[in-house]
Amino acid sequence: MLDRLNRAVEHVEAHLDQRIDAAELARIAMTSEYHFRRLFSALAGIPLSEYVRRRRMTVAGAEVLAGERTLLEIAVRHGYGSAEAFARAFRAVHGVGPGEARRTGAVLRAQQRISFRLVVEGSSTMRYRVVEKEAFRVAGRKARVPLVHVGANPAIAEFVRGIAPETVRRMAALSDQEPRGVVAVSDDLDPSRAEGTELDYYHGVVTGAEVPGDLDVLAVPAGTWAVFESSGPFPQALQFLWRDVFTQWFPSNPYQSRPGPEILRVDVVEGEGGEETRADAELWIPVERTTA
Repeated sequence: MLDRLNRAVEHVEAHLDQRIDAAELARIAMTSEYHFRRLFSALAGIPLSEYVRRRRMTVAGAEVLAGERTLLEIAVRHGYGSAEAFARAFRAVHGVGPGEARRTGAVLRAQQRISFRLVVEGSSTMRYRVVEKEAFRVAGRKARVPLVHVGANPAIAEFVRGIAPETVRRMAALSDQEPRGVVAVSDDLDPSRAEGTELDYYHGVVTGAEVPGDLDVLAVPAGTWAVFESSGPFPQALQFLWRDVFTQWFPSNPYQSRPGPEILRVDVVEGEGGEETRADAELWIPVERTTA
């Protein structure tokens, strides 16, 4: 898998002066575009689109300082229709415009080329199971919130606090299958999964029952799910669990992620006498077997 990812990175390098198609990169990596974007983001630490932008501006920065081409020629070479659009993109990465950089020999920022290598860890184990589920519905309350990678999500916390206790009790009564109880559901995430992009968050239950009209409903088709178990400090352990699923489990198992909601069932244990708050959790990720 890592070899295929590195071939995709080589394709990026060879086509920085052209439009780079994520679907073509996924084909080279022999996986779906959906899974490729998520795996790249998890392993590289930045979204694919941001990596491409930084690499393109790194190469452009060297050309600006070299002074062998006009700024317009460099802009066109890297796919920008005007010097103004190029200057905005250049400044966003380097903190200085290309004209000023050329005049003053400014210090620029370089995005190093990514190379994926095997690091032998594997001393820890992940608890998981694979489940086939029939179609079901998520019933509850829905909000559009920003994605937060580390720490608590204030928007989600405020949204959940605003749900009436009676509404939560009515939702809980609808729970009739795994994962049981009130769950947190994330859906319609931006493919880049960049910090600050938005997602649909449902605070609700998984059910096959009829849903009252005052609740939001998400219909989920039948499919395969990988279910991961975790225990640890809240909320760090939950966020690290998602990271480990994509950086450790997927590269080591014959599965890839598929479009669909991610479902988190969590039991939070409040600490006493200064002890940290802990959580026991199940994370449900929609998956499919790889063909390669």
